[in-house]
Amino acid sequence: MHVIIDWIVQTVGALGYLGIFVMMLIESSIFPLPSEVVMIPAGYLCAKGEMELWIVILLGTFGSIAGALLNYYLAVKLGRRLILKYGHYFFFKPETLEKVERFFKTHGSFSTFTGRLIPVIRHYISLPAGLARMNIGIFCFYTGFGAGIWVSILTFLGYFFGQNEALLNEHLHTITIAVVVFIIIAAIIYIAIHKKKERNHRAKKF
Repeated sequence: MHVIIDWIVQTVGALGYLGIFVMMLIESSIFPLPSEVVMIPAGYLCAKGEMELWIVILLGTFGSIAGALLNYYLAVKLGRRLILKYGHYFFFKPETLEKVERFFKTHGSFSTFTGRLIPVIRHYISLPAGLARMNIGIFCFYTGFGAGIWVSILTFLGYFFGQNEALLNEHLHTITIAVVVFIIIAAIIYIAIHKKKERNHRAKKF
């Protein structure tokens, strides 16, 4: 871990702010690079006075959006064609694709936002959004919203605990659990509100 962090610190230090943007773009693409090894060292460099905190967070967020857009357009251009051609080899039927598209048309905003906060899922949540051709403005907004929160968390962790790996890992573990709990609670509330709206909509029809 020390070797990786040292390499990232040196790379970001050499490339400067551009390095943060490029690495976070890669982090959000189909070649996922853990955001922890990018933003935490960047936060540490901020604590040393070598970088500005707000610029780091801004570029980390924009890099995440750029990488997410690559995945989005990859799914738009190739996703449907590949799935319809080869999906049956992986038991992925056209009907399943239609269900994904319907789901994202209804729940795309919430799924994109929360997906950006969940480990592993954050790297790939853009693909179903692209398959469903989610509104690009809404997609960018909720991607940036979720990514901005996660980028800020990691940057501040690096800023305050970058020199102490034990404390850093402890706080990262605690925060990750807290974020997952938050998403579960938010999902329960979201589902309850959505079901209530559906009941009210059906009641108006009759």
